[in-house]
Amino acid sequence: MACGAAIGVAMIIPGVSGGTIAVLLNIYDKLIDALGNLGKDFKNNVLFLLPILLGAVLAVAAMYFPLLYALKYAPLPTVLLFAGLMAGSVPKLFTDSKTFGFKKINIVSVIIPFLAIIGICVTKIFVSAGAADLTSGMPVWGYFVLIAVAMLASCALVVPGVSGSMLLMILGYYNPLFGVVDTLIADFGHSALVLGLFALGVIIGFFSIAKLMKLFLAKLPRGTHWAIFGFVLGSIPAIFIVFDYASAPITPVQIAIGCILCALGAIGTYALTSLVDRKTKHNA
Repeated sequence: MACGAAIGVAMIIPGVSGGTIAVLLNIYDKLIDALGNLGKDFKNNVLFLLPILLGAVLAVAAMYFPLLYALKYAPLPTVLLFAGLMAGSVPKLFTDSKTFGFKKINIVSVIIPFLAIIGICVTKIFVSAGAADLTSGMPVWGYFVLIAVAMLASCALVVPGVSGSMLLMILGYYNPLFGVVDTLIADFGHSALVLGLFALGVIIGFFSIAKLMKLFLAKLPRGTHWAIFGFVLGSIPAIFIVFDYASAPITPVQIAIGCILCALGAIGTYALTSLVDRKTKHNA
């Protein structure tokens, strides 16, 4: 449950990967095996996964109000902290990718994910007028999109270095999902439906992506690792592209605090990933 709680904290904080936390806690391989082979040894796999899931849910509940407060009253420093957390993971991801070798074709493996995430953000600026609509008046197709977004967000649990909550922020679903929780009592039926569909998408993606990751890492390890690196690299400028500057209190004090938090976030994530590296080499 404690391991699950640590992964849960990573799930809700943009910039931190639940997969990275799982590696640090030395449960990543077992987690992927349990997800990818759930039906083969159902009882033992469920007994392994259940406390992790429970711990993650409790951690998400505990982190809800602190993050909501930070994004409401100090959005710029909070986003700069998220950017620092992302930047700190880049050196370790680059080093890990290099261990699988590098060929000229892998330039494409890096560039395509990088441009894809930037393209999504730029397109959103021109196509969408803001955050995703998760109110009771949302169109029917929005519910299907919500499931797809949740499946994508579940990457945070499976892919080391990729933050699902960062994806939610880039796609405009991060803050609206917080808002749905706020309206759970006032509009229980619709809010419960939205949260239920999101949970369904996460579960579907959780198991599907685990199987895909197991396949890609086994068959295409070099290309897969460089693609992860390109995606994480693109997520850093992406968070600034989608940031709502009109509502942010951009003052010298806010900028100074944000820069300090950005530096601390980068140092913290770098120290964490370095610890993962040392722990992995020691176990090897």
